[in-house]
Amino acid sequence: MSQNAHQRVFLVVVDESEELQIAVHYAARRAAHTGGRVALLYVIEPSELQHWRAIEDLAREERREEAEQLLQRLCDEISPIAGSMPIVYIREGVCRDELLALIDEEPGISILVLAAGTGPEGPGPLISYLTGKPAARLRIPITIVPGGATMEQLDTVS
Repeated sequence: MSQNAHQRVFLVVVDESEELQIAVHYAARRAAHTGGRVALLYVIEPSELQHWRAIEDLAREERREEAEQLLQRLCDEISPIAGSMPIVYIREGVCRDELLALIDEEPGISILVLAAGTGPEGPGPLISYLTGKPAARLRIPITIVPGGATMEQLDTVS
């Protein structure tokens, strides 16, 4: 087996949340300290415009361009920290379904890293979902990083 066969891959779900930076930074630091890699998943969710095919196609194209730009910025930001360029996945569908499918399809993914929301609505829909019944389906551990952690705190625990 090659060296890469044993490499840990830390998967982060990319969204528009404030906590994203915390999750990405934590994953990059862990990857750097363990000789692993970071993987980024961005899911383009279906819009409410599906009955207007042409408008939906245009909206999907715009969301994909925005996803690519965001992922490029994140890659540029965390590559120096992680020590390698992240693996990037862009999928279309329902986020939780696409996340579970990716984990099933990619045996190299080792750990899912999520940051908990700090607002009154709770930790976030993905964490709430994955810590319920679907947790039994996962073949990898989930690391939940406190959304209110500072970069300095993350550096000490990663």
